[in-house]
Order: sequence, then C-alpha cells, then structure tokens
Amino acid sequence: MLEEWLLLAHVIGATVLFGTGAGIAFFMVMAHRTHDPALIAHVAATVVIADTVFTATAAILQPITGYLLAQSIGWDLSEGWIALSLLLYVVTGLFWLPVVWIQIRLRDLARAAVSSGQALPPAYHSLYHIWFACGFPAFAAVLGILWLMLTKPSLTLF
Repeated sequence: MLEEWLLLAHVIGATVLFGTGAGIAFFMVMAHRTHDPALIAHVAATVVIADTVFTATAAILQPITGYLLAQSIGWDLSEGWIALSLLLYVVTGLFWLPVVWIQIRLRDLARAAVSSGQALPPAYHSLYHIWFACGFPAFAAVLGILWLMLTKPSLTLF
C-alpha cells in the first residue's frame, strides 16, 4: 500500500514539474510577444509565484519520493535508467535555477518600464533570450526523465 502512495506522489510530482514548466513557458512567451511592459510584468509576477509554489515544491519532493519508491520496490539507484534519470534531473536543475532568477529580473525590468513609461530596456531582451534558450535543454531533460521512468530500459552507464 505504501508503494502505491509513493508511486502516486511521484507521478503527481512529475506531472506538476512537466505541466507547470510547459505552462510557464507558454504564458511567458505569449506575454513577451505583446511587447506590453504592463502585461509582461503581470504575467512574470504570476510565473514567479507559480514557480515558487508548484515547481519548487515538486522539485524538492520528487527526489524524496523517487528514493523512497526505489527503496520500497528494491531498485538500486545505480541501475542505468535510474542513474541517467538522476543525471538528467541535475541537468534540469542547472538550467531551471538561472531561469528562476531571470524570471524575477524580467518581472522587475518590466515593472520599471511601466513605472517610467518607457519601453522595455535592452537588458530585458538579452535576459529573455537567455531564458528562452535555457528552456530547451531543461524541457528535453524532463522529457528524457519521463521516458526513462515509463520504459525503464536496460542501460549500463558504468
């Protein structure tokens, strides 16, 4: 019974990470396309909250539920597909952490543009391009993790 609850918690965590990430990316891109600093500031503020409430919580709980689930089932963490999933999880985090900081900066730059009545500054556009570029490897890594967890392929990494 514990194994079933751990599996459910782990799947919900994966779903939240994937869904929140995709949703945040979609809404940030759509807001950016308007070039409207007020709309961008509002959406970016919402995205920062969503990342804090949903993504960060799931990101913390995911390795915990994964570890407990592996222990419950009897899987060794050095098993190929698990080890590769953990590596991809680290890759995702390496791209996600700067993205969180960038989203905060994008929000603040858009708010400043609204307050001053000016257009978005060049720093906003530079940071947006970095934010956008970081999304691809992070999203690909999450897709890879999901594939590994669903298929559990026989892999030898070491």
